[in-house]
Amino acid sequence: MKLNEIKDNEGSSKDRMRVGRGIGSGKGKTGGRGVKGQKARSGVSINGFEGGQMPIYRRLPKRGFNNIFASEFAVVSLERLQTAIDAKKLDASKTIDAELLKAAGVIRRTKDGVRVLADGELKAKVTLEVAGASKAAIEKIEKAGGTVKLLSATAE
Repeated sequence: MKLNEIKDNEGSSKDRMRVGRGIGSGKGKTGGRGVKGQKARSGVSINGFEGGQMPIYRRLPKRGFNNIFASEFAVVSLERLQTAIDAKKLDASKTIDAELLKAAGVIRRTKDGVRVLADGELKAKVTLEVAGASKAAIEKIEKAGGTVKLLSATAE
């Protein structure tokens, strides 16, 4: 058997039904839409309408909210930092900040700043200048002999 010889079993899939192409086709005249009424017309949009009964999205209570002022950080793990250093994309002797991480391809965009999380291990001695870092990440970086400078007062 070769790749160009692969095909479905006979009768495993049907051809697409061509709707509204004459009565001989079996789906002519009304085209499977029944007879008259709102749903037989084009441009019908009645999703969520339950025939006048209070719809489910109004029966259920509202919960939570989206804080439009919340900061969104680009997240970097210690493992990702170590991988970039091992691959010679980052120089551990320099101060690593958001622009350097972006240039190295570790993060795509800086968003509201970079936040370092403690996933993985860090062997290199690095100096980080980031918007935020978890307590565990700061401990691991300092254990490896590095330092962390937090730029924003909001992040812990």
